[in-house]
Amino acid sequence: MTDHREPLGHATQGEAQRWVADEYYELNGTHYDILDELPTPLEFSRLVHISRPVLIKASEMPGVISLWTDEYLTRRMGDREISIAVTPTGRADAITRNRGGRLYFTEPHVDKMTIGSFLDKITLDPADATSADREVYYLQSQNGNMFTGRYFDSTSDPDSSEFEPLREDVPSEITWCSEALDRCPDAVNLWIGNSASVTSVHSDPYENIYSVVRGAKHFTLFPPTEGWCLQERSYPHARYVRSEATSRLEHIPSPPTTPEVRWSSVLDPTDSTSLPPEAHPIHITVGAGETLYLPAGWWHYVRQSEVTIAVNHWYDMESRGASWVWLNLLRGVGDPPPGNGYVEQTSHVTEGSSRCNCT
Repeated sequence: MTDHREPLGHATQGEAQRWVADEYYELNGTHYDILDELPTPLEFSRLVHISRPVLIKASEMPGVISLWTDEYLTRRMGDREISIAVTPTGRADAITRNRGGRLYFTEPHVDKMTIGSFLDKITLDPADATSADREVYYLQSQNGNMFTGRYFDSTSDPDSSEFEPLREDVPSEITWCSEALDRCPDAVNLWIGNSASVTSVHSDPYENIYSVVRGAKHFTLFPPTEGWCLQERSYPHARYVRSEATSRLEHIPSPPTTPEVRWSSVLDPTDSTSLPPEAHPIHITVGAGETLYLPAGWWHYVRQSEVTIAVNHWYDMESRGASWVWLNLLRGVGDPPPGNGYVEQTSHVTEGSSRCNCT
């Protein structure tokens, strides 16, 4: 087959990124594999080499699906308090506009509560709360809230978890993944939320084995070659803080010395009008008893349609060779432009206020 396309020559960075994205799409399209059974270590090593998402119609935790009822979780966890992210919009770790119109990368407030209280809150219909009183709760503490890498290192400090009573139900590693990658997971995380919670589009340097226990997760995915479509910008940092006077959430900018955060300015990649025509999102729904293999560096935006429980195992990507270098190159050389210089591209950011009278 003769290739009649023009050579890159002295292409700009943007032109080179578009050329790579087009080449990758022509070879791969939006196809993803579906497996009926869990892969062997050899099969999984081949999947990692290809580095495309795979939906697996099986789980390492089939018994947990029927076991983890609200009653069981409440009984096992008892009065132990856990860390819950709280926002007025359901968008934790996301770009938010304050009342003055300035954009920030905003982290959630963290409340401590029992799992019983948390489950009661997220079981309520999110539409029942008024805009002034609305608070969205999401268990998304991550960074190894079930297991960290210390669990596998007997010489280090003990590995503790807020979810110690549930650990016996969750495998500390995925054997076929650990054998294929020749390493243990860096973190194992528990996620619980409802339809009001949305994970903004981002990428991680991990091979991600994502297992849904209850409900369904809706992933919108982009390959690393289309990272430029997500328009990363640099944003000042802020947090939601609960006011001692009113108990409401306040949007508080961090000190000016706090480093800015590089983040996508596309808030809802399921809205095709927010993306350039060269973007080709892949939509995958993962139901209870199913597993998603999400390769390192893939961009993902995640929603859920009901109360959903999931566990994921993060394995560090191989940093030797060219993979890490390629992922960084595909994101673009140099620092991204300031987000507040591109307000017109994020005009649909949900507006917040100091008292969180959010819409």
